[in-house]
Amino acid sequence: MKIRERKRDGVAILEMSGKLMGGPDADAFDEILKTLIHEDCRNVIVNMEKVTWVNSTGLGILISGYTTLRKSGGELKLLRVSDRIENIFIVSKLYTVFASFQDEDEALRSFS
Repeated sequence: MKIRERKRDGVAILEMSGKLMGGPDADAFDEILKTLIHEDCRNVIVNMEKVTWVNSTGLGILISGYTTLRKSGGELKLLRVSDRIENIFIVSKLYTVFASFQDEDEALRSFS
């Protein structure tokens, strides 16, 4: 998995691509979040448009990130989740945890 980071209106946007399956992905994601929190950037949008697969460990990575940001006073929201991956969120009931958007501007406005 690859993660590209950019900021817009004080919100970090993490653009992920590939398969979200744990291992080094978990460490990389965790380090990025710790750095963002240290930089006082606690609101994060994870753009999943180019994520092709998520397994249970990948879901755990997102849950861990969500929890880390909430504990620091921030939020993690999802952007452009594919139908295939959205079905995983529905089956696992995680759609009740994560706010998900198809439009980046709408996702950004949801923080205010």
